[in-house]
Amino acid sequence: MSQFDVLCIGNAIVDIIARCDETFLVDNTIIKGAMNLIDTDRAELLYSRMGPAIETSGGSAGNTAAGIAGFGSRSAFFGKVAEDQLGKIFSHDIRAQGVHFATKPLERTPPTARSMIFVTPDGERSMNTYLGACVELGPDDIEADVVANAKVTYFEGYLWDPPRAKEAIRLCAEIGHKNGREMSMTLSDPFCVSRYRAEFLELMRSGTIDIMFANSDEVKSLYQTDDFDAAVKLLGQDCKLAAVTRSEHGSVIIRGDERIEIEAIRVCDVVDTTGAGDLYAAGFLHGYANGRSLEVCGKLGSLAAALVIQQIGPRLQLSLADAAREAGII
Repeated sequence: MSQFDVLCIGNAIVDIIARCDETFLVDNTIIKGAMNLIDTDRAELLYSRMGPAIETSGGSAGNTAAGIAGFGSRSAFFGKVAEDQLGKIFSHDIRAQGVHFATKPLERTPPTARSMIFVTPDGERSMNTYLGACVELGPDDIEADVVANAKVTYFEGYLWDPPRAKEAIRLCAEIGHKNGREMSMTLSDPFCVSRYRAEFLELMRSGTIDIMFANSDEVKSLYQTDDFDAAVKLLGQDCKLAAVTRSEHGSVIIRGDERIEIEAIRVCDVVDTTGAGDLYAAGFLHGYANGRSLEVCGKLGSLAAALVIQQIGPRLQLSLADAAREAGII
């Protein structure tokens, strides 16, 4: 029996979330709806201009790991924090949610990563991220026994920015596939895709990646087309299994010539879209690791995404397993 259902690898980030209006984004030259990498000076400037904020453990793959644990699956996380206050906050939060997290903290600078997330009235989030200690994640941080005993290892495309993280991911793929496990990734962001398009395509076509997650903008960016259906068809040819989210239009799951349409769960009040894709992946991977049909996997993903966008922040304080049962999905 596998020790873990899903291992998630990503940037260990503390989210600092505040509401703002559209003018604030314009005045501070913030690209709406994207993840913008920033340096120390920019981080300090934006923090000084933020309104009242909520601090919570975040990071794309960390959110997914927490969501998987919320469904009752066994999840683990690899990510680098520093031995500082924000690092302690992150470590406490993710462990408290039932996720195995044993990556050794960084004893020297840089400090723990933080992302200042500005949420506009339409619920869209614009992320400004200082990676800090995240860039130090490397092959030495990989717990080989955890990778070998996880049914699926999932990582975020953002990890392609720090060079040593690429080495760590390729090492995980080697260990995982050697032990009959599967590798999965999320494209993370259209700008991330534009930076590493050729490498992401190679990861799928070489078989390094078995399962791909993306949203509609990311998959169109990957194949450099405005035609969603054409992009999805190409994705099905390049990857064994893929799930593409489409906000209020639901999601599409592709496996070879098989295409499954999943309806979105209607939400009356969208509060904050932070973590929607992360939680979709959590629901899907929970179902997949436990042998559920692809349709059920998609429905679990939609449920988790619908719940998280009705609150501020990406970490749900409820049992997703109970929510799934109440919704009649499982």
